[in-house]
Amino acid sequence: MNYFKTALLLAALTGFFLVAGYLMGGQTGLVIAFVVALGMNIFAYWNSDQMVLRMANAQEVGPENAPELFNIVHELTQRAGLPMPRVYLIAEDQPNAFATGRDPEHAAVAATTGLLRNLSREEVAGVMAHELAHVRHRDTLIMTVAATLSGAIGMLASFGGLMGGGRDSEGRPLVNPIVAIAAMILAPMAAMLVQMAISRGREYEADRMGAEICGEPHWLASALAKLHAGTQQIHNEAAERNPATAHMYIANPLAAAGGMSSLFSTHPPMEERIARLQAMASQSRAQSRSAAPPRASGPWATAPQAPRRGPWG
Repeated sequence: MNYFKTALLLAALTGFFLVAGYLMGGQTGLVIAFVVALGMNIFAYWNSDQMVLRMANAQEVGPENAPELFNIVHELTQRAGLPMPRVYLIAEDQPNAFATGRDPEHAAVAATTGLLRNLSREEVAGVMAHELAHVRHRDTLIMTVAATLSGAIGMLASFGGLMGGGRDSEGRPLVNPIVAIAAMILAPMAAMLVQMAISRGREYEADRMGAEICGEPHWLASALAKLHAGTQQIHNEAAERNPATAHMYIANPLAAAGGMSSLFSTHPPMEERIARLQAMASQSRAQSRSAAPPRASGPWATAPQAPRRGPWG
């Protein structure tokens, strides 16, 4: 999903919020919605990273207490041309990870202990490259704003009945009660659909860019397969307590993520993500073979070189 489409979706989400405020509370509701949206987004811009990290019970680590994870992130940031983010570890058995921060200069990446325990070094590199792709595209800020506006619309719907919409000089309601009730029901659903569109598109793009950063698409594809199995079998207690943070993770951390609930998931189908990465890996191998010089034959032919395994091969 490109930036223009994302900007349109965020504008639509903001519009939903303001219209919902007007329909539920008339001009007073519109003003309240505008003030709330402005205040929440300013707060999210400056504090979203620390808020999400606290919710996940993440602890900052360095080369002394998490040398392998720190070194992987450091090497990937050099390959991606990014500033070194802060690195956090989450004491959770479920394998998962996320990135946060308003821009690359104030970014943080976090991985669970389950991720480091269950994935190979190459697979961890694929996951962290995905998270650095989010940082590079400033997805963490965009998705935080989307989540903030969606949550604010839900809050307006909860308090919509208290607004009443006000009355004119003759005592008539300024807003049709039926319209207000419809807005209370439909506005949160519309907001959720817009947030899903933003999050799903961003995940596909982060997979593609992450594969380019680590240089091996099959590393991330293999990691996603393990994450999919792990998130279905192991609960993430911190994410279950704070489901609003679920869209930040590389894999949906919430229980019962399949079935009908998958229709309303902020994450695209894992099978489709893996298939895209496998196709990317196949294309990369085909291009490498076509670009390779013909092998010499005869008594002076040189011995074949060992295949490259990537930056940590």
